[in-house]
Amino acid sequence: MKHTLSKQDVAILRHLQEDGRISNRDLANQVSLSPSPCWRRVRALEEQQVIRGYTALLDPEKLGLRVVAFAHVSLVDHHPPTVARFDQKISEAPEVLECFMTSGDHDYMLKVLTRDMSSYQDFLSEKLLSLDCVRTVNTSFALKQKKLSTRLPLQQSMED
Repeated sequence: MKHTLSKQDVAILRHLQEDGRISNRDLANQVSLSPSPCWRRVRALEEQQVIRGYTALLDPEKLGLRVVAFAHVSLVDHHPPTVARFDQKISEAPEVLECFMTSGDHDYMLKVLTRDMSSYQDFLSEKLLSLDCVRTVNTSFALKQKKLSTRLPLQQSMED
């Protein structure tokens, strides 16, 4: 569902993507509003689920998570019970950071984060390939991250 956003709403979203811990007073100053209307706009964006939540960004390297893998998964079939079973198991796997249903040669692409290759092998054999609904898994490993952004590209077309 597309939301109609004002220029001030877009400005609020841009600033919150930059610093989710910014105070309402500072945010209001940045978007040229007084604190009360700014707070109401932020609340409305949260209620509409344009803002889905707030989180801390952690450094995976400093936490010993060094292997980033992209697992391309094909299922045995596309029947609703098969897809639901796969989706449920993937949602329970903490190693899976992102899961996309895709077009092309594979049904899904998973972004998986583990400590090392042995941990990835354990994930692959114990969690992924043990599912009877999985036909094949082809994995690519990230050698070096060249860009990381959590900021969505807020375009001019979203503004009034």
